[in-house]
Amino acid sequence: MINDQIILSKISNPTTKEEGFRLLLKAYQERLYWHVRRMVEYHDDAHDVLQNTMIKVYKSIERFEGKSKLYTWLYRIATNECLTFLSKRSKKSMSSLDDELEHVGRTLKADSYFDGNEAQLRLNQAIYTLPEKQKAVFNMRYFDALSYRDMSEILGVTEGGLKASYHHAVKKIEAFIKKGNYE
Repeated sequence: MINDQIILSKISNPTTKEEGFRLLLKAYQERLYWHVRRMVEYHDDAHDVLQNTMIKVYKSIERFEGKSKLYTWLYRIATNECLTFLSKRSKKSMSSLDDELEHVGRTLKADSYFDGNEAQLRLNQAIYTLPEKQKAVFNMRYFDALSYRDMSEILGVTEGGLKASYHHAVKKIEAFIKKGNYE
């Protein structure tokens, strides 16, 4: 893993900024892609959101103050981009949840980037039913194994609030799966 200090020192120097940004992409792009992908469900959407995230990072990296870890800062930008994207998408969508779940199931099964089994498909459908912020908390904790402290920095929410949100998300997912509301 490339040291964040090396990345930041290269980015802060105008002659090595491009090299530093390439190192940042190499170090974090895949992790950020999967974080975004779990939030927005589809590869093409995840690619677009990640691209927007990286543009914002590139434009604002000089303002990174180092008060948090570099990856928590990156995750915060990516999460905010996801929430913005999802909010815009939900305003455009007029279909029912059942239609959306059926569409998610069909799309994931056809997606060459999705290699999960039926249980993974059911979990993804259950996660899809969560409110956006609970989805973000669940994904960060379950898939990315982020600490509540790091998530607190990313989302700007107290650790206690995050624990409660994660607990509620888990209960909703369990109820969804037990009820059998899936394709």
